[in-house]
Amino acid sequence: MAKPRRGDVLDLTIDDLAFGGEGVGRVEGYVIFVRGVVPGDRVRVRVVEARSRFGRAVIESLETSSPDRVEAPCAYFGRCGGCRLQHVSYTKQLAFKEKQVRDCLERIGGLGAFELRPILAAPDAYGYRNKMEFTVVRSGDGGSPAIGLHQADRYDVVLDIERCLLQSETMNVLLDELRAQARARGLSVYDQDSGEGLLRFATLREGRRTGEAMVNIVAAAPDVVALGPVAEQLRARVPSVASVVLNVNAKKASVAVGSEEHLLLGRDHIRESLGGLTFQVSASSFFQTNTVQAERLFAVVEAACGLDGGETVMDLYSGTGAISLLLARRSRWVYGIEVSAAAVTDAIRNARENGIENCTFLPGEVRHVLPTLMRDGVRAEIVVADPPRAGFHPKALHALAALGPERLVYVSCNPSTLARDVGDLVRQGYRLEWVQPVDMFPQTPHIEAVARLRRAP
Repeated sequence: MAKPRRGDVLDLTIDDLAFGGEGVGRVEGYVIFVRGVVPGDRVRVRVVEARSRFGRAVIESLETSSPDRVEAPCAYFGRCGGCRLQHVSYTKQLAFKEKQVRDCLERIGGLGAFELRPILAAPDAYGYRNKMEFTVVRSGDGGSPAIGLHQADRYDVVLDIERCLLQSETMNVLLDELRAQARARGLSVYDQDSGEGLLRFATLREGRRTGEAMVNIVAAAPDVVALGPVAEQLRARVPSVASVVLNVNAKKASVAVGSEEHLLLGRDHIRESLGGLTFQVSASSFFQTNTVQAERLFAVVEAACGLDGGETVMDLYSGTGAISLLLARRSRWVYGIEVSAAAVTDAIRNARENGIENCTFLPGEVRHVLPTLMRDGVRAEIVVADPPRAGFHPKALHALAALGPERLVYVSCNPSTLARDVGDLVRQGYRLEWVQPVDMFPQTPHIEAVARLRRAP
């Protein structure tokens, strides 16, 4: 059979899921990716893209359903770009993610024998997020504000979301009230082309252990007069609102972070409890978005470190200090390195809040700060690293290998870069002992994993 061409209609059996959640079918070895299918589905598809090594197709009809297919509960599923696996049973989602971690480590990292531990399932498959970021646009009914999430593969289209199943009902009520207030008060929406208008984004946060809620309104101007009454109404509707802040982003860049902040109501932060410690979470700071699974993730990290109280630990990409502070309770000293100065400020504040004095937090890029610490004579028996999706910068990885800690615990949100970096570390004298996948984000293809490495004798 000749290679399929654009417009061809084919019958496919889906036999796998690719990284990102697309289904994989094959025609005489030629791979075709299809969104919205489940392994075991028999589908009729129409080819929309035909490259030399693979193609993409869309579903024309579902001929036979996989036993792992379930009814997606969200009204926006298939249109919203947020959840791509709602139609896959949770058991199959877990198996898919575990397989992705193994495949990446073996294929990209070139790693042989290692222990892949069973993935840690989330106790809550829905309603688990403590932070959601929404975009404000003009709706199609005359330009009144709509607040929602981007359509799948269409950054220029925003769906007006009435209720998101990944956040709590408290956060859904706040979303509803914010939309109602924006419409009732006739608040304008920022226009990217003209640079005029007020509202741009809204970020909702909730302390799952404390119940405190935050609304962060990102606007193009510091219009406290217009937005102050909105803050009052938000707290009137949801009394647990402890913070409403206004972040001002007057630049063209479409980002939900402002250059200045104005407090509209309450405090400039909310509190969250994690692992027995209290953390202050400000509007722009990073905090793990799944509190319950973060506690389990950090417990894995702490166990992997094998602390006896006398070690010096380095926490690379330390964020607001959650891992550093948890490890400080069983360490001699912890050094946290973080590029975000605001996050370092939060980490110092969190250490003070919990009475922890054996932590030093340093702002800057790991590739610059780590060599400086080494030149100053600082050494560490254990290093924990939680880099961004891109993984380690090559110079940072080189500095880590030069430091040569006895044990290395790598926390990753991207199996591909985890495999790349771990493969490099193994070639530089480390042995991969085990990897523990953790499902932090059910209904999405995202995978978290913890890898423990030990320096070879």
